[in-house]
Amino acid sequence: MPDDETRSTPTGTPAHPPSGRERLLAALKRPARAQAVVAVLLAVVGFSAVTQVRANEVDDTYAGLREQDLIDVLNGLAGTAQRAETEISRLETTRQGLQSSTDSRQAALAQAQERSDTLAVLAGLVPVTGPGIRITVKEVTGEVELGSVLDTVQELRTAGAEAIQINGQVRLVAQSAFEEAVGGLTVDGTLLTAPFVIDVIGEPHTLAGSLSFPRGPADQLADDGAEIEVEELTSLDIESVVDPRQPQYAEPEPGQ
Repeated sequence: MPDDETRSTPTGTPAHPPSGRERLLAALKRPARAQAVVAVLLAVVGFSAVTQVRANEVDDTYAGLREQDLIDVLNGLAGTAQRAETEISRLETTRQGLQSSTDSRQAALAQAQERSDTLAVLAGLVPVTGPGIRITVKEVTGEVELGSVLDTVQELRTAGAEAIQINGQVRLVAQSAFEEAVGGLTVDGTLLTAPFVIDVIGEPHTLAGSLSFPRGPADQLADDGAEIEVEELTSLDIESVVDPRQPQYAEPEPGQ
């Protein structure tokens, strides 16, 4: 009978014992139950090891710190947060200051523009539209005196007239000059004849009242032999403007 390490082939010829590789292949093809259990356990252990390594790689910065060290770290973070909040507050204050400065500058520019527009109107440099009155003076029994016209213009200015023109030709300003002339009046070098139509922009009722008080402009013009008519208008156009190049409107030379 052959020993344990010798086997016979079907023809009775002795065969060599299986090698380690052959036994490994045979075990893999037909694993025993114990081998399967060991393989599963090895897989679980390997997975746990990989998971632990990845967990350690996430963040172990503070893992080895003592309690006092952790307290110091937290205090440092709190100080950094406080400084950040202080800086944010400072920047907010700066932004508000810049915004306020911008608003103030815009308000100043708007105010300057409004004042410039007002001065341009008073200087007669631009046309004007607004409520006002139209005064028509017709010579009936006599000629209108220069003094009566001057008094009328002065009362209108006192009553708040913003712009005045006569006969649609001459814009009256502070420098306007009146002179008597044959057949009418000369205003700023322009001959004006009756009927005189005086357009005035301002508060209509106030302007009309400035003419009708006792011994006021209306009575003076009536004494001159003129007939006066006053219309209160909600909108009136004054289109005549002065020429600043004319001598009476030129800016004075330095030292004058």
